[in-house]
Amino acid sequence: MSAEINTDSSRVEIKQRVVRVALAGNPNSGKTSVFNALTGLRQKIANYPGVTVERKSGMLTGPDRQPFEIIDLPGIYSLVPKSLDEQIAVDILTGTCPVEPPPDLVVVVADVTNLPRNLYLCTQIIDIGLPVILALNMMDVARKKNLQVNVEGLARRLNIPVVPISAKQMEGIDELKDTIFLHGRKGANGRNGHSILKSVELARVCEPLVTWFQEHGIDSPSGAYAEALRVISQPQALERWQNRNGREELSGLVQKARQELDARGIPWKQAEVRIRYAAIDQICAQNITQPKSTGSELSEKIDRILTHKYFGPVFMFLILATIFQSIYTWAEVPMTAIENALGALGQQVEQLLPPGPLQDMLVNGVIAGVGAVLVFLPQIVFLFFFLAILEDTGYLARVAFIMDRFMAKIGLSGQSVIPLLSSFACAVPGIMATRTIQNQRDRLLTILVAPFMSCSARLPVYTLMIGAFIPGIWLGGIFYLPGLVLLSMYLLGMVAAVVAATILQKFVVKGESTSYIMELPAYRMPVWRFIFYRVYEAGKAFVTNAGKIIMAVSIVLWFLASYPKPDAKHQQDMLALEKSGQTVDSFHEIRQSYAGRLGQLIEPVIRPLGFDWKIGIGLITSFAAREVIVSTLATIYNLQDADETSVDLRAALQNDRYPDTGKPVFTPLVAISLMIFFVLACQCMSTLAIVRRETNSWRWPVFMFVYMLIFAYVASFTVFQVGTALGFGS
Repeated sequence: MSAEINTDSSRVEIKQRVVRVALAGNPNSGKTSVFNALTGLRQKIANYPGVTVERKSGMLTGPDRQPFEIIDLPGIYSLVPKSLDEQIAVDILTGTCPVEPPPDLVVVVADVTNLPRNLYLCTQIIDIGLPVILALNMMDVARKKNLQVNVEGLARRLNIPVVPISAKQMEGIDELKDTIFLHGRKGANGRNGHSILKSVELARVCEPLVTWFQEHGIDSPSGAYAEALRVISQPQALERWQNRNGREELSGLVQKARQELDARGIPWKQAEVRIRYAAIDQICAQNITQPKSTGSELSEKIDRILTHKYFGPVFMFLILATIFQSIYTWAEVPMTAIENALGALGQQVEQLLPPGPLQDMLVNGVIAGVGAVLVFLPQIVFLFFFLAILEDTGYLARVAFIMDRFMAKIGLSGQSVIPLLSSFACAVPGIMATRTIQNQRDRLLTILVAPFMSCSARLPVYTLMIGAFIPGIWLGGIFYLPGLVLLSMYLLGMVAAVVAATILQKFVVKGESTSYIMELPAYRMPVWRFIFYRVYEAGKAFVTNAGKIIMAVSIVLWFLASYPKPDAKHQQDMLALEKSGQTVDSFHEIRQSYAGRLGQLIEPVIRPLGFDWKIGIGLITSFAAREVIVSTLATIYNLQDADETSVDLRAALQNDRYPDTGKPVFTPLVAISLMIFFVLACQCMSTLAIVRRETNSWRWPVFMFVYMLIFAYVASFTVFQVGTALGFGS
């Protein structure tokens, strides 16, 4: 046990060294589930210093209170990186990362139902010389498939601890922790595995390279041999050594080895793959018993329908339509309860505080503003609930597969699908997810179209407009019209992304796309504790993050909409107009405020879209966060009708009239125009900030904001003007 001892006259303190344990594994191996099972809620997420790759870690307390830091590395298939996050993972494992020391222990999480592919990475890490534990995940799935694994035999052959687990069922997690505690404390003196790379012919060819690598920092003969095979087979692996002394000598040795393999009829590009998989296949044949398949598995049978060229998109549409329909029907009861609670809270504040600016700010500013957005929390929760189920069951990967066909037609690869799907929750993590895209042209193009995906911040805007102006009727007794309109907003964002990507890749972001092989995981039953935990985290993030912004904006907006107060002469003039029977703008006081003046300043620009000055104020404030427009309108209408505790915002929008014509300010056409504007415009400063960080330039966020704003304006203008010409304006 390593420890640091601090002594003084009053105490002796023993500070134990933190044992660093890295979790490595292929994508879809269940590595994240293992990380969650080991660390629980004690997780810390940040970025690696100097790069934009996320670093997720958590603490685990071992015997004698020994601290273990569990580090969740980005998913990789091999030690040859193809993207930035893979590069970080490989650098940490190989000890070449400048900001992170190598781990004391590596836990390789492997999908036991696809063990040969997962063992490829595991055996590569063994060859590095690090202590390794192999965690065979998804044992519950293996049992259902009658897949039998000789765990002891596998451990003997690889000479490493092998622990069978099922992270989602919490099966074997305690045994895995005990194994980590035992072997992690041994550190570099722990049990190292056997190299499986055995080929006399290849060993002779690689001998000069092995000598070179041992002279340049790789002490282990097996590690030097594995690296020699890697640089022969993979040009990317050779590039990692180009900045080292003796790189010209290395390049010459590699070229000579490749020529010798060609002369012997051995494809050098397949050297490592062939020898490693030959050994892995032998190991699996000796230690895995799988019954002969009598037909297609259930997942394959389901996929024949759900991923069919024609039926797949139809089922995807029906599933999504059902989800959005349920979001409306299921959320109605909790939304009503929240509305009633907020109304009671406003009344309570009015009774506790005397009339004045403080009461006005709390009731008509904070409660009205924040409450108008919090009322949509149930719909946010249900949206993330359904997304979590789709992801946990494996269907979300099928959506990516179906959409991949369309991606190829607009010049993007399938790697763009997952970031775009992630953007339905929020564009910020969606844009960050583009780090996994290898081709820089594809990555930039995906970043520029990701904000078109309707994020959860847009949902309150859609719900408010649809609830107020779209009739709640059933079409054919099957489809609920508000649900279909909501779905159409999401589909519109997808169509807009396709159109924008097609144009941008021809005129702005030129280059060639890359091919992409997509893995479809087997269908699985969702683990409900993980589902509810993710929903809780999403709801908590919405309330805390969005709530802070909305509260701050609501207080500022209340001040801007309340001051300066109209002078006595203005009030007398308005009173005289009322006595004479002339129409008086009920918003005349807010019109004279700072916010009213700002809204009237931009009203001539937005009036062709069907928007008045009040919506103009909302467009400006919503740049802080899209959902802020709802709290903005709530604040304005509550200030206008200040004698009531809180107005019904939907009813207020329906009853609002232009003072000069008496025509309604909001109509179904205006509502659709506004929703279309929010679908297409980049009304989010957080999105622009993350684009600036990911592209390391202000050029692309400015370009994104301008082109999406033009796109939104033209679309809303067209819809409103054409709709008005066809008689839908009233």
